[in-house]
Amino acid sequence: MKKEKFLFRRIIAGLIDYTLIFCATFAYIQYFGEVNSEGEFYVSGVKALPVFIFWFVYNCVIEVNLQSTFGNYLVKLKPVDEKTELDITIKQSFLRHIVDPIDMFFFGLVAIILITNSQESKRLGDLLAKTKVVKI
Repeated sequence: MKKEKFLFRRIIAGLIDYTLIFCATFAYIQYFGEVNSEGEFYVSGVKALPVFIFWFVYNCVIEVNLQSTFGNYLVKLKPVDEKTELDITIKQSFLRHIVDPIDMFFFGLVAIILITNSQESKRLGDLLAKTKVVKI
């Protein structure tokens, strides 16, 4: 039996989530950052910590407590444990998202290839965390 991949929904959800994260990061760096010799804003040291905290809260804490990120909620998807189909843990959520930079570096191509070619439509983070994405 062929399983639905939700590829378009997952792309839209990812675009929504990472647009929000990038916008919040950009605003934070513009407001709290310093200007280097080339006129570019940057944060370093302790000032960079809120960027990572926001990423963790948005992707992991919210995903675990509300069963999906904002993007997944809008497209009616949620991640679940691959075996039990119960809500994921904070560890699973962290593992799902820690490899997001690999997906983003290749403009989502790695995720698209993995989702379309895996039986459970898993991307790299889902394989690592032992999760899958289902329709709400």
